[in-house]
Amino acid sequence: MTLDDLIASMFPAGHAVKRGLRSTVHGAGRLEDGTEVALIGIVDRTPLTIDAAIEVAGYVLSVIEKGGTTPILVLVDTASQNMARRDELLGLNEYLAHLSKCLTLAALEGHRTIGILYGHAAAGALIATALSTQVLVALPDAEPSVMDLPSISRVTKLPLDKLTELAKSTPVFAPGLEPLFAVGAVTVRWDATKPLAAQLLTVLQAPLAQHDPRDAIGLERKGRLLAAPIAARVAMEANAHG
Repeated sequence: MTLDDLIASMFPAGHAVKRGLRSTVHGAGRLEDGTEVALIGIVDRTPLTIDAAIEVAGYVLSVIEKGGTTPILVLVDTASQNMARRDELLGLNEYLAHLSKCLTLAALEGHRTIGILYGHAAAGALIATALSTQVLVALPDAEPSVMDLPSISRVTKLPLDKLTELAKSTPVFAPGLEPLFAVGAVTVRWDATKPLAAQLLTVLQAPLAQHDPRDAIGLERKGRLLAAPIAARVAMEANAHG
């Protein structure tokens, strides 16, 4: 699904989206009941540079500065973070962290944050955008990965063929939409054959969990079996010794 088709299907009542300098987008869409939703994001499968990260973070802060509780949709179709010498020397990790913290601040200020993953996203770019929202929606053609198997092999020193075999039964090791849905990182998958406006409204009206629910979702979907019990045990021990 193209960006234009995505926005048109979500906001048949009207929208105004501008492109920034670095494959970023910002603007607003209007729901059929007149509610305005802020739109920001990184598109065109572009690597997330420090310049784009600070630009998108600025869009988030501008929504917060206006006050109110306008929902924020983060449109995501990017590569990985831009692993260039310039970006690394200037502190790429800090720029990505800043973007993530701006989205967290927006949520704390009452803005519902929803990631819309409709294309590609990987590594730090995925974490700083899509995974930093309260709810992550994925379209069927989405291609997310925190780390591909060859990279995992280099980091863990495990043979690639062993990781490939593990990925068949353990979603934590596997890149792609289905594994990330199984572990709870992707909250909901949309049906691209149906109008997206109604599906967006369902997400906007759904109650938000008081705490990050991804570990519990992963347990329910049997994609991540230990995270929720361990988190619960840590919380219990902390309360017991508090």
